[in-house]
Amino acid sequence: MRRLLSTALEVHPQVALRPEPFGALAYHYDNRRLVFLRSRDMLNVVESLSTYSTLEDALVASDIEPQRWQSFESAIDSLISSEIVRVR
Repeated sequence: MRRLLSTALEVHPQVALRPEPFGALAYHYDNRRLVFLRSRDMLNVVESLSTYSTLEDALVASDIEPQRWQSFESAIDSLISSEIVRVR
């Protein structure tokens, strides 16, 4: 897994996020991937990525407890692999 806490990230411009009770659906229009974000916390972090300088700043702003950061970092790494999120 990549270390992403100090990385500037954003939702890929070809991705649409649709909030759902369980979290959200993320659809990439170019590669046609559909990805499930399985919590509202993850949706909040992903939506705020472009607002903050780093992933860590987005996690702090979203009130994610530090003991949960590793799981968010792992999930974001997976979203980068799916081209839902990208480095900016």
